[in-house]
Amino acid sequence: MKLIKGILVKILFFSVVCLMGQRTPSAQGQPVTKRPNILFIMADDLTRWDVGCYGSRDSKTPTIDSLASTGMKFNNCYQASPMCSPTRHNLLTGMYPVRTGAYPNHTYAKLGTKSVVHYLKPLGYRVAFSGKRHILPKEVFPFEYLDGDGRKERDPEFDKVEGFFQKIEKGNESFCLFMNFTSPHSPWNKGDVDLFNIDSITLPPYLADLPETRKKFRSYLAEINYLDGQVNQTMNLLKKYSFDKDTFIIFCTEQGNSFPFAKWTLYNAGVGSGLIVNWPDKIKKGVESDALVEFSDILPTMIDVAGGSPVGGLDGTSLLPVLFQEKNEHKDYTYSLQTTRTIYSGAEYYPIRAISDGEYRLILNLTPEIKFKNTVTELDSYFSEWRKSANPIHRKLAWDYQYRPPVELYNDIEDPYNLNNLANNKVHANLILCMKDKLNDWMDYCGDFGLSTEFTAKEHTRKKMHTDRVDIQLEFSASQKEGNIVANSDGYYFFYSNFPGAIKIDGKRFVFGQQGEKNYSKYAVVALKEGKHYIEGVELETLEWSGPNFYRRKLKL
Repeated sequence: MKLIKGILVKILFFSVVCLMGQRTPSAQGQPVTKRPNILFIMADDLTRWDVGCYGSRDSKTPTIDSLASTGMKFNNCYQASPMCSPTRHNLLTGMYPVRTGAYPNHTYAKLGTKSVVHYLKPLGYRVAFSGKRHILPKEVFPFEYLDGDGRKERDPEFDKVEGFFQKIEKGNESFCLFMNFTSPHSPWNKGDVDLFNIDSITLPPYLADLPETRKKFRSYLAEINYLDGQVNQTMNLLKKYSFDKDTFIIFCTEQGNSFPFAKWTLYNAGVGSGLIVNWPDKIKKGVESDALVEFSDILPTMIDVAGGSPVGGLDGTSLLPVLFQEKNEHKDYTYSLQTTRTIYSGAEYYPIRAISDGEYRLILNLTPEIKFKNTVTELDSYFSEWRKSANPIHRKLAWDYQYRPPVELYNDIEDPYNLNNLANNKVHANLILCMKDKLNDWMDYCGDFGLSTEFTAKEHTRKKMHTDRVDIQLEFSASQKEGNIVANSDGYYFFYSNFPGAIKIDGKRFVFGQQGEKNYSKYAVVALKEGKHYIEGVELETLEWSGPNFYRRKLKL
């Protein structure tokens, strides 16, 4: 009996020693059990089906494909915006872009917003960041930045990442590391183009098959291959320090590339993202999920992996039940928005909103009378080739990219490239109404007022730090007449008319519709101070308006 007791004591002693060896100080100085490491790898402007494991016959991505073959590949992951900055803010905060204020490009999140650092650091993690940022301010994103001051968007510096790993290994700590690469963001000048035969590569059907476009697409494929090499370098570094055995790895492709109908749009190619999760001995190898998921779900998943409790107020939930194959569904809908007001060479305003149930995608273009523009339409020679092509199909692609109907409806399953707009088919009328209601509910939840939100986008950019208050340089003095409409706050107001005519607001004239040889807009944008204003003109009973805090509705005098 004494011998047995002695053995038990020794077993208990060694168990305690082992447990102590697996513990590391938390942010509060208290010991916590060492958690799995977390590694997040992000590409930059990579359309998901341009990766081998997502179906590309041309792309050369052996490392990324290997991650998919040894983990879980998500086929229906979507993001809330098809641009770098709002996407990254959304992912790192777990909140939709308008809720944090970070919805245009080159943006800030509101002060007081919490990010992944605030959630994982108290759980005992060193939360580090290397590579392209596009996130601000540092108060919201207080990462352990491994490379430089962040003034230039650049790739991770592997020597500094290795130095970080050495410290982690020495201290027996847990880490959450973000590796954000700049490839394959244009101008596509990295990689070996000779790996790809320009004559045999396959272009997606929404691109005009013309020489300059083929040349650009080959360079894009070369840079995807270059990215795959960087991912391979990351994985080798992970293995070098034996972190590969217990690291939760996420790879995502971000939004689509900058070719037409992808980035800056809410088509399937624009907001769809490749998402691969790899966790040795925890997730079955080579499995796929058709669950509908969003970037908003990534932060809650990290918190769950780290052993934290669910956080209220986030817009996503943990994906672990899907990853462990305890369920095969996750969300009923995904939502997206796009604002062009702050993108380079963008239209002055072109707000787009979308909702998808995994099968159908409803897109609302809120100002369809405006010409959609960006750097591609204004600066890229290959797009000029589309416009000038002798082939009417090519010219139509150029036209359709810049001029869109108010409502678009696509079947993402049968028509993944979103070529066949079903919006005018009466069979889908009830579906469109239902999805519009859901989309409006989401906008209401986020505080998104469509065109009004679009016009205040510049107040949410790097040029001006912001809080919840928006300062606007107003155009009008107080009304000289007794007001007959009331602006409930300072801001931009929109007056809509489907009939030709003119109105005056506080004495300033606005014209609608066809007037002689000139064709004016169907709406007027007016900056008003809070309080009463005087409106006069023809057909006032037909006018509708919207403002900073209310959706489009009939004007009542």
